[in-house]
Amino acid sequence: MFRICQLLLLTFCLAIGSYARSSTGDSVLVILDPSLSKDNFSIFFKGLEEQGYELTFRAPKDVAPAIMQDDVASFAHVILFTPETKTYAKDITPQSLVDLLSKNTNVIFALGSKQTPLTSLAYEFSLILPPPGTPLISHFPERDTPATVIPIEVPSDHAALTSGLSPVWYSGVSFALGNNPLLVPFLNAPPESFAADTTEDSGADALVEAAEKGGEGLWAGKDMSVVTGFQTIDGGRALFVGGVELFSDEFAKKEVTKGVEAGNAQFARDVAAWTFQESLVLRVDSLMHHRVNETTPRDQYTTNDRVVYTTHISKYNPKLNAWEPYSGIQDMQLEFTMLDPHIRTALPPVPGSPGTYSVEFRVPDRHGVFKFVVNYKRKGWTHLHSSTTVPVVPPRHDEYPRFLSAAWPYYIGAISTSAGFVLFSALWLAGDDRDLKKKKTAKATE
Repeated sequence: MFRICQLLLLTFCLAIGSYARSSTGDSVLVILDPSLSKDNFSIFFKGLEEQGYELTFRAPKDVAPAIMQDDVASFAHVILFTPETKTYAKDITPQSLVDLLSKNTNVIFALGSKQTPLTSLAYEFSLILPPPGTPLISHFPERDTPATVIPIEVPSDHAALTSGLSPVWYSGVSFALGNNPLLVPFLNAPPESFAADTTEDSGADALVEAAEKGGEGLWAGKDMSVVTGFQTIDGGRALFVGGVELFSDEFAKKEVTKGVEAGNAQFARDVAAWTFQESLVLRVDSLMHHRVNETTPRDQYTTNDRVVYTTHISKYNPKLNAWEPYSGIQDMQLEFTMLDPHIRTALPPVPGSPGTYSVEFRVPDRHGVFKFVVNYKRKGWTHLHSSTTVPVVPPRHDEYPRFLSAAWPYYIGAISTSAGFVLFSALWLAGDDRDLKKKKTAKATE
């Protein structure tokens, strides 16, 4: 009977793990442009539903369901497949979409070659789009598809993408990336591609002229991106895709070469998993600080104390829908700051203790209000930030050492002076005055 209960419990846990995938929730609102059919993206949407996501569809001008109610997000994730939509309902504005991200709601934006509110919003995320009506074009490699339908190699070393993916088919616009550390590039344009308003070669002279000027006005090359993520400081994630066709069934089923299917389906699943906070999600479970040879934290520390700082970090496992100890961070640092860092030291993982990171250091010889600060930011990964304030005070009057090794010359000088004075006094007081005795003897003889 006990074994049967164990099997039932295990089956229940596996069932839950197979459905609850995201670390933030499973409700998804899909805003679909009227010109697009849901059936054209059935592979992508069905894959999300098989993972346990609950998809709700609405048109851009529909008033229900609202994306926010009473300043609270109604869904955990939002997908905007509206590359050509210029008018939305009152609840969908650039400001409301930014508010969603600040409330840890994740959003996928599908952009297009036309000027829309979404393309204007992209500039606020440090994405620089080419002029309207200039899609990405490439004549290489030689193929039977239009110049605007391009196979792009998927990077094999990206932490959020499945390694060994086949090239993906892409049709849409490219965009340049600003100098923003919160951007997370996923897919860049091919080196031989460029943005142009025609598929003919009549504009080749303009490209050559722009290249001779050092690239001024040239929307071309591998520095242009086509799929880029953005992660806010609070953890909300956004994904910008230059063409909604990347998620289509047509591209998912299309072969790159004979017998080799494109990697669109898996690539779309990978970038959606990152956006919905399934992959590369970390959190700080707990932290502790105490003096060496102690176990409880103190309300304050004394200058020159030896202190141990320990933190526990977990990584989200979407397959089990659980947080697991994670010891894979090798470059995390701890700062002990008062306005500026007085101590910056490595915070390495503890061998044999999964998820535990610890370091020992000496409190600086300066009193004031200090902070233990951990601020770990890496592209694609959840930002880890923790700050704990502790005062540092000078030693009490009875906590100073009685003898200082550096003061031994002064100790010896004082002791030798005292000893010399005592010796001199003893000799002076107890000395034999022979001249006085001789005078007394002479008088007695007379």
